[in-house]
Amino acid sequence: MFSRANPAKDLNSERTTDIATVKAVPSIVSSELTIEGNLNSAGEIQVDGVVHGDIRCKALIVGVKGSVTGEVTAQTVRMHGAVKGMIRAKSVFLASTARMSGDVEHESLAIEPGAYMEGHCKRITETVAPVTEVPRRTESLASARVGGLPKPAMVGA
Repeated sequence: MFSRANPAKDLNSERTTDIATVKAVPSIVSSELTIEGNLNSAGEIQVDGVVHGDIRCKALIVGVKGSVTGEVTAQTVRMHGAVKGMIRAKSVFLASTARMSGDVEHESLAIEPGAYMEGHCKRITETVAPVTEVPRRTESLASARVGGLPKPAMVGA
């Protein structure tokens, strides 16, 4: 009398649709946590604790009590806490409670009144490559840094 579709097929199609539309939960460094080492993520990282190391992710949020010492590479950075080191991101926002010590390379920069900023701001025109894969470091830290330094510019040339 009634036609019956395959329930297993319908259930599987609903699950894949739900999984595709769910936004990933950010990785959180809680206020009680101190990390000594680099963080790499293809998603969002929220730092409410302390990180001593470089951070590479899609989006970074530094909470009011959060602190990062190291280089940050991301698509977007929202700072409410402290960063000591270089930031390279497409979009950077410093809230009134932010304390930034270091250079900022950006496409878009917003600084609220009251934010502390010590360093250079440089607008970049090329976009920061999105983090789609967590890089694996196979070389030593010393050789990675030496090989990655830019050549000095010649004055008057």
